[in-house]
Amino acid sequence: MVIAGAAAAPVHAQSNTRTVIGERYVPTIWVDPDGCEHWVMDDGAEGYMTPHVRRDGTPVCRRGALCGTMPTDQFFATDSFRISSAGQQRLREFFNETQANGYIITGHTDSRASDAYNMRLSLNRANSVARVGKSTGARIVDIRGYGERNPRVPNTSAANMAQNRRVEIICVN
Repeated sequence: MVIAGAAAAPVHAQSNTRTVIGERYVPTIWVDPDGCEHWVMDDGAEGYMTPHVRRDGTPVCRRGALCGTMPTDQFFATDSFRISSAGQQRLREFFNETQANGYIITGHTDSRASDAYNMRLSLNRANSVARVGKSTGARIVDIRGYGERNPRVPNTSAANMAQNRRVEIICVN
């Protein structure tokens, strides 16, 4: 048996199994236009990340509207997740003015560092923003770090990379 587009290894005598070498998948997370978060594992398995489904089993994903974007270059020093005093004050004003029922905080980076580093930095920055929100009494529903996995624009120039270094605040009503 040969699968189109894939190279097949010989059948193993004892187990009567065949190893198929095909497309390589990179584990990732992304958000579609409906706000649904998807995951894919390195074996190609995919799924939705939301527990909310309709009666027919389709996901209900739109959880809120983007109500704030923080360019991280203005709030954090390079390689840091500490927010300046002025940045904390601006965030407190934001949380007090928006008065949403809840907030989802998502951190993002450009693609200059390793995936592991970017995932950790984006989550730490999102947590820093969430701490400021909680200090104002805001209800933080979720905190996520996406690293470089959900760029706003391609990481092809310094200006584009600056746009991708951000923390987004989604208002849940």
